[in-house]
Amino acid sequence: MSTTETRATGPVTVSITRHLPPESSAQMVAWVTAGQSLAERFEGFLGTGWVRPSVSSEEWHMLYRFADTASLERWEASAERRWWLDSAQGLVGERTVERRTGIEGWFDEPSSADVEHAAPPAPPRWKQACVIWMAFFPLSLLLGTLLSVSGISLNLVLRTLVTTLVATPLMVFLILPWMTARFARWLHH
Repeated sequence: MSTTETRATGPVTVSITRHLPPESSAQMVAWVTAGQSLAERFEGFLGTGWVRPSVSSEEWHMLYRFADTASLERWEASAERRWWLDSAQGLVGERTVERRTGIEGWFDEPSSADVEHAAPPAPPRWKQACVIWMAFFPLSLLLGTLLSVSGISLNLVLRTLVTTLVATPLMVFLILPWMTARFARWLHH
């Protein structure tokens, strides 16, 4: 099993690949539905979903999402989850577990609690870095130029503080969402 864990204050998505014989799909759907019903009762739960490559596949790709690491950890340490996992012993196997947090969240498609469709995987980090740089470089030039022509003379620390205070909300709420929409095809292929 490969596990990637990151401490996060924002949303955390856990992706798990599980397997079970194709003839047991009705039991899997019932088991997944029971797990979702239990997780929904936990504070910070944002949704869950699953996708299966084909009806003959033994692989089930499952996701669940919580508002932050603390909420996720409460669910993962709960007696309810332990009972739910134990109820599938001998039926459902687990192959991989991955936690996605951090900047790749900019590149996630909008999600909802949809049991039929899982969120797409995040693009490669090098593509994420390219899009962030293409957004950040011109913004940094613009803010530096505006600060220079304003005639305000600031030392390096204050100049950096002012530009990052302006740049961060612009990047978060305007520029990165706009850039990821423009480069969505390239990011996900």
